Amino acid sequence: MSATIEKTDVLVIGSGFGGAIAAYHLAAGGAKVTVLERGPWLKNDEFEHDYKLGSSYTRIFDFVVGDGMSVLGGNCVGGGSVVYFAAMPRAPEFVFDRHGSIGRRMWPTSVSRETLDPWYDRIEESLSVSRQEWSDASYAGGLWAAACDHAGRTANPLAAAIDNSRCVNCNFMMAGCRFEAKQSLTVNYLPAAIAHGAEIRPLHEVQHLTRTPDGDYRVHYNIVHDEDYRLQNGSGVIEAKIVVMAAGAGATPVILQRSEAHLGTMPRAVGRYFSGNGERLNTAVLNEDKVAEILGLTRGGGDLPYGANAIGKGPTVASWDKLDGSLPEYSRYSLEQLYFPPGLGTILAQVPDATGPTWFGKEKKEILRNWKSWLTIFCMTEDDNEGVFGPPPATGNSHRISQQMLGRGNLSYRPTENTWHGWNQADADVKEILEKDGLAKVMPWTNDLVGAYTVHPLASCRMGDDPDTSALDDTNELRGHSGIFVTDGSAVPGALTVNPAMTIAALAERAVPHIVAAAQDKGIAVAYGAPAPAGYKSGRKGVLPLLKRKQLAGV
Repeated sequence: MSATIEKTDVLVIGSGFGGAIAAYHLAAGGAKVTVLERGPWLKNDEFEHDYKLGSSYTRIFDFVVGDGMSVLGGNCVGGGSVVYFAAMPRAPEFVFDRHGSIGRRMWPTSVSRETLDPWYDRIEESLSVSRQEWSDASYAGGLWAAACDHAGRTANPLAAAIDNSRCVNCNFMMAGCRFEAKQSLTVNYLPAAIAHGAEIRPLHEVQHLTRTPDGDYRVHYNIVHDEDYRLQNGSGVIEAKIVVMAAGAGATPVILQRSEAHLGTMPRAVGRYFSGNGERLNTAVLNEDKVAEILGLTRGGGDLPYGANAIGKGPTVASWDKLDGSLPEYSRYSLEQLYFPPGLGTILAQVPDATGPTWFGKEKKEILRNWKSWLTIFCMTEDDNEGVFGPPPATGNSHRISQQMLGRGNLSYRPTENTWHGWNQADADVKEILEKDGLAKVMPWTNDLVGAYTVHPLASCRMGDDPDTSALDDTNELRGHSGIFVTDGSAVPGALTVNPAMTIAALAERAVPHIVAAAQDKGIAVAYGAPAPAGYKSGRKGVLPLLKRKQLAGV
């Protein structure tokens, strides 16, 4: 080993919500911070308004097909925040009392909706999260709300991290926002971290960790080719006293699995209890005449709702009627209007009332002619955390099949009866709402081609009180490996029944004081107490009493 190994105080793996938030606070507190990001670093004007292969769309996504579950996630500086739809609801109170497959409370006793609310407040301030007005809803969102009302249900505009004064309703949020309207981490936490001296290195894919003789960590990485991600342009090692793992729920457990031979036994829950956030998608083929007759809705000028890709926004409206804590577990879910671009959505959508194959063939070709009249509904239910990661691939988090985007992973997922119960109930609800009086024909996306699918992977290194069923303690520190913290979606114990970005971010904010305390114990000169990235300080008021109670006020 070379005597000139590079050193840093804190090494952050990944630059999504968990990584960017930690990097900002630690750098602002005085630590030397280095961030390694597997994907490229695209500037605003590099986000292209198309979904062609080789465009920014395929460069910034990672689609990993597993055995029974496929995961779509961000692969770029900013991580999932660059490709998300900016929906930022808080998790319902009942979520934190869920038992799931273990038959007892999954979440640490110290984490509840009440104790997390002050950290939610910090995120709302930092990302300018606000509830959208009806005037901000897209045509598709309004149509979904009107259909819910027609069926005797309710619907509400979503809370979102969007600056509507900048938004041009281009509907290319999944390909990155060119206008800085969407509050991706590239416009707040990450530039603030850089301003405080943090260094971000794109196209650096972490492979495994080893220990130094004095108990610090060496992080081993490969440099990924900027166009063909199957190729490597070198490798390296960085030594750090603290490691923050935020590579995503599909990659963090794989890195830890590969590190076990070097670091010693990992907690049993590393790579187990994966949750797809109970996600399910339904496509409705609208009858435009019925929509006009019953709901009184037309776009005007004879145009159909999806007369072009570039109309409106992603999700703007959701129905939360079943987010009722008095209902039995696996019967609670949200139903959210969603725009999913042509490609994966058009492949996985099934033919309603098909007499032959449901996702291909003559009848599928016929409904594709009417794709401009499709409405996609996103269901987020409660699953049983049944995902398990097998042995890791030789490098990375998957066996890369194409030069960008597509890989074959080692995740196995076998939906239980409980999970299917939630999916079936949500599917039936969507069908009842949208097929009432002939408004549409509805079918869920098929599981036959790529298994179940999620854009919100969770829980593969989850936090909890029970060492047998959780990889992290309630401070987000990896059990048995002091100085390693996990702050991405893999730390979330289970499905949230809503979009998880807000909760992932709040948990990362909550973890920072504990990471700072661990860094101080390692001799790093770092303090806690930075304002929001834009300089706002009111969000700190709610968390100071919590820190004092935990004797972290001096951190």
